[in-house]
Amino acid sequence: MAQPKQAAMHPYIPNMIPEVQRQMLDEIGVERIEDLYRIIPDELKLKEQMDLPPALSELELRRHVEKLLNRNQSTQDVLSFLGAGCWPHFIPAVCDEINQRSEFVTAYAGEPYEDHGRFQALFEYQSLVAELVDMDVVNVPTFDWAQAASTSLRMAARMTGRTEVLLAGTIDKDKLKIIANYITPDLTYKQVDFHHESGELNLQDLRNKMTGNIAAVYFENPTFLGTIESQGQQIADIAHEAGAVCVVGVDPISLGVLKPPSQYGADIICGDLQPLGMHMNYGGGQAGFIATRDEEKYVMEYPSRLFGIAPTIVEGEYGFGDVAYERTSFHDREKGKESVGTQTALWGITAGVYLALLGPYGMQELGQTIMQKSQYAAKLLGQIEGVTIRLQSPFFKEFAADFSQTGLTVEEVLKQLRAEGIQGGRDLSSNFPELGESMLLCVTEVHSQEEIELLAAALGRICSRETKGVNSR
Repeated sequence: MAQPKQAAMHPYIPNMIPEVQRQMLDEIGVERIEDLYRIIPDELKLKEQMDLPPALSELELRRHVEKLLNRNQSTQDVLSFLGAGCWPHFIPAVCDEINQRSEFVTAYAGEPYEDHGRFQALFEYQSLVAELVDMDVVNVPTFDWAQAASTSLRMAARMTGRTEVLLAGTIDKDKLKIIANYITPDLTYKQVDFHHESGELNLQDLRNKMTGNIAAVYFENPTFLGTIESQGQQIADIAHEAGAVCVVGVDPISLGVLKPPSQYGADIICGDLQPLGMHMNYGGGQAGFIATRDEEKYVMEYPSRLFGIAPTIVEGEYGFGDVAYERTSFHDREKGKESVGTQTALWGITAGVYLALLGPYGMQELGQTIMQKSQYAAKLLGQIEGVTIRLQSPFFKEFAADFSQTGLTVEEVLKQLRAEGIQGGRDLSSNFPELGESMLLCVTEVHSQEEIELLAAALGRICSRETKGVNSR
């Protein structure tokens, strides 16, 4: 007698047994699995069967994925000067040791019924970042700097009741797309011009674009192009005179040597935690933060979680927990001011470990080291015939080198650098054509003097070959 055919099982897809599926559907009062998707319009549904290859075994799948991954070449494999939002910094081993502990590795937020050590770890992270940026309140991290900036702008709009924001023209175009997507359609934006010689914001253009409907002015310091904005107080004053909020994005690792934005008029500070103990990743390892003063008008507009400390019923004992949880999107769900979703709390814990390890003097020494090395690199590259260092304002760890006079495009320079085993910087020519054939290079504490000189020598050879070729033609 033939045995009844068993339903196909899959190790990665749960609840495939028909009897189990039937029980679950009966429990929620649904006849078919397809009924769960009836809210989706028919024109959006695929009408035919998906043409999928046969399922691989776990061993086959592992080999296939490893083969794909082995085609990658990471910044660990070559000498790299990439930055532009994901920067190379030294990661102390203790950061990885602690963030991979079992009680933290899944701690995306922490809940009242879970290990309360997560609450304390996040409270300590918030306290350390607050001290770094000279503010009172810091949130549990968002996904990245772009989301932190977007949420900051929405907070400003809710506080002011206005619907327009002004953004610095030096902002990264990829970040701009995310901000535009996040604030649309409730808010609109305009960009403020910057001086192509210095990289600083054009204050006259800022004044011309200020209206009674501007909720916030957003700029970054250091800017995406690497320069230090010396007009921070003037920008904040112009915003405040019009009743707008001043929002400043900052690379936190620069604050060992640069004045925090709170000291030149910032109302809301945001940025990315990646420099504080997180490895470079393609598509991950980012975490945004938001910081404000401890004033109700700011605190109640945070959609994300805040952790505080309070005495318990036991004298001398303290506990950690949510502050004003009812204002969060986790509490209000579809009625929330905005939804921040899952948050990257593990990276907050990592940043807390990094800051605790370095301390204020360590951050100062680190900042000085970065600036010394980046200035040295710019000096060497500026001596190459045909290469010009653009944007003459002081810079922190990134700077723009223009190859226009060499006759080469940035794409060609990058290709030739890769042939010599060096990954150059970010090509700016498409997003910032006003800077010519410019490359954004990043130099930090991880780059040795020898490596910086290798880059300069390679670029010297590349530019020299092109110059000789042009002359001979």
